[in-house]
Amino acid sequence: MSVTEEPRAWWRDAVIYEVAAISFQDSNGDGYGDLPGLLQRIDYLKWLGVGAVWLTPVYKSPDQDFGYDISDFSAIDARYGTMDDFDRVKEALHEAGIKLVLDFVPNHTSDRHVWFHESRVSRDNPKADWYVWAEAGANGGPPNNWLSRFGGSGWEWCESRRQFYYHSFLPSQPDLNWRNEQVRRAMAGVLRLWLDRGVDGFRVDASAVLIKDDLLRDNPADPEAGDSTPPPQRYTPVFTDDRPEAMGCIEYIRSILDEYDARLLCGEVQGKTDRIGHFYGNDKPRLHLPLNFALLDTEWNAIALQATIDAYFNAIPDGGWPNFVIGGHDKRRVATKLGQAQARILAMLLMTIRGTPIIFAGDEIGSQQVKIPPEKIRDPFEKFVKGFGLNRDPERAPLRWDATERGGFTTGDPWLPLSEDRSCSIETARRDERSLLHLYRELIALRGCEPCLLRGEYLPMRAHNDIFSFARVLDQVQILVGLNLCREPRLWEWRGNGIRLMTSYLDREQAKLVGPTHLRPNEGLVIKLNR
Repeated sequence: MSVTEEPRAWWRDAVIYEVAAISFQDSNGDGYGDLPGLLQRIDYLKWLGVGAVWLTPVYKSPDQDFGYDISDFSAIDARYGTMDDFDRVKEALHEAGIKLVLDFVPNHTSDRHVWFHESRVSRDNPKADWYVWAEAGANGGPPNNWLSRFGGSGWEWCESRRQFYYHSFLPSQPDLNWRNEQVRRAMAGVLRLWLDRGVDGFRVDASAVLIKDDLLRDNPADPEAGDSTPPPQRYTPVFTDDRPEAMGCIEYIRSILDEYDARLLCGEVQGKTDRIGHFYGNDKPRLHLPLNFALLDTEWNAIALQATIDAYFNAIPDGGWPNFVIGGHDKRRVATKLGQAQARILAMLLMTIRGTPIIFAGDEIGSQQVKIPPEKIRDPFEKFVKGFGLNRDPERAPLRWDATERGGFTTGDPWLPLSEDRSCSIETARRDERSLLHLYRELIALRGCEPCLLRGEYLPMRAHNDIFSFARVLDQVQILVGLNLCREPRLWEWRGNGIRLMTSYLDREQAKLVGPTHLRPNEGLVIKLNR
């Protein structure tokens, strides 16, 4: 099978909306979002126009790491509801024309998983080799210098086996041994269980770290690391991340999805933009969508933006499909970085550039980082690697649906504090027809009715005068997008004549235009040229 996909694969047209169930909607007043709560809000998702929901883990878990420590891949955690609740959510989404993509966590399990209980019993157990075990080092300590992302050594001693096991994350998250064929088959069974249940795809967590160096070679010190570098990042993870063998694991996962029709495989990948093409695959397909966070990481000015986007498109292999992610459960809220005015520019860029847009619940109303008091901190990153600004709780705070004290999210005490800015809520934004929320809705609708924005080629233009601009071209149709990235008026020097389809201000109807055009401060403009 070629990496070239069908031109109308659903994920090419869909806007993907990440939902962290724990923070989306609580139905029973316990302060935690749940599946029945999500079910209550599907009408909103349909109104917004998203094409798919990416759901963070709702599997059975001790919840020491946002549910990414899974103790049973085949069960729903009671805090989120039941398997019947899950089925109702899936069916309601499908009835609304919305696909369901689940988080898949193949790198590790919880230490409470039955597989690990068996593996740690003895070296002779049938599952003894299901995790990454190693003998102590010469001094009786860890086998090498590999570090956990959450601080300290990545190795934990197990007295019953008289060996160390490796954990890329928390000690309670032992890494599975993907060199073991039985592990691969077991994870294939997990995938098939959910695919048979009707899910439309998976987002693979930590997909680049599935295989570690079999010689257990030490990682080299990062020569650029300094006092401001978090301790877990002071070594270059040459022997723990993005090993060539990991690509075989991704190919295996993809082969399971390809047993089913029209299923999506996207994934969290490591490394710089120039490495992203690696994850699409060559003769053997890998990810349909290696998730691209370049818009979050770039400096926000026209010169830097054109370089970032050009480098990304150049890195995608023939037949690969681009995507742009502007938020996530472990990414700082983009509206905090850009401010509300430029968040509108980002929305217009995201919905008009070639590729699949991916947003995190709350991005559509400009949600910002929420201040979390020290006593309320939940994130193990902040608990164990203190003082480096790694806390991810501020972006994981519950979604504010209205301006009440508990934000329409819960009738109880929310698991994390809500934003104190009560004006930034979905209810308030829905009442304001020029809000960022309505801009997202209008842009999503525009994508749906203009095939050029879905399938057209991307033609870059030279960034000039603080304006980033480009064209989309499909057959005889050409659409121009001009984005003013500064707080002052700028002249956009496009030539020709056309129809103004939309301004980011949402205050002007469609009308004929002749270029050049003055853009107002923080204004984006979409023009369909006359041919």
